[in-house]
Amino acid sequence: MPLIAIAYLIFLAAPVLLLALGSFGEAWSNTLLPTGFSMRWYEDVITDPSFVRAFKTSLQIVLVTCVMNIIIGLPLAYAIQAGARGGVKLAARMVTLMPVAVPELVLAFGFILVFSSDALPWLGSFWLLAAGHLVLTLPYTVTALVADMEQLRLDEYEYAAATLGASFLERIRDVTIPLLSSSLLSTTLTVAALSIGEFQLSNLVSGFLSRTYPVVLLQAFYGATGFACAATIVLLSLAVLASLASSLTARIAGPAKTGASA
Repeated sequence: MPLIAIAYLIFLAAPVLLLALGSFGEAWSNTLLPTGFSMRWYEDVITDPSFVRAFKTSLQIVLVTCVMNIIIGLPLAYAIQAGARGGVKLAARMVTLMPVAVPELVLAFGFILVFSSDALPWLGSFWLLAAGHLVLTLPYTVTALVADMEQLRLDEYEYAAATLGASFLERIRDVTIPLLSSSLLSTTLTVAALSIGEFQLSNLVSGFLSRTYPVVLLQAFYGATGFACAATIVLLSLAVLASLASSLTARIAGPAKTGASA
């Protein structure tokens, strides 16, 4: 078993290591490893107009997706936790998780069919792409928030606040949001990591001016290998940083959740 685990880790790490080596190589053609050493590929990525535009678009999509996840995800999770019971809650969770179960290609084709019509000519727009990212990431936000609400026994805290005369808005402001602040931060970072690397839906739905970084990255592999490797390492670094920040936030918040529910 340890040998299988080691082989699996090597299998996962080898492509990333090769990409990292290729991003610093002067040339890489018909050889196992790149030759020479150069930093010019990263300089080319930073100065390339199409990549700079795509990078800014990706950051804007990530920002909109994260904000909309909070605006929509928190009330939806609260409604599932507070209002749904038994089979209704299970059904609501299943509906919420549908975008995860459905392949992204199916969702993208649905967007193409609906939003390329004369009535809804929005295919290729920035906001349709952001809506697609929202649909794909919202299940993670809702699932995490509902689980944390149950672990924190939020309903008991709200009941106590209600008995003291707190109104619904006061309970949301003074109880719900403060208790879920770390969960909101952690899930937002997770959503950012998922959104920054999303490719399948973006490749089919985005227009020329709304292409995200992963979409432009695919085209780079038809050109210089070193350039494509450097651009990939930049994307991987952003996704890894967001994932690590999310994991660290969740770990730090763990003891606080345990203390609150005790």
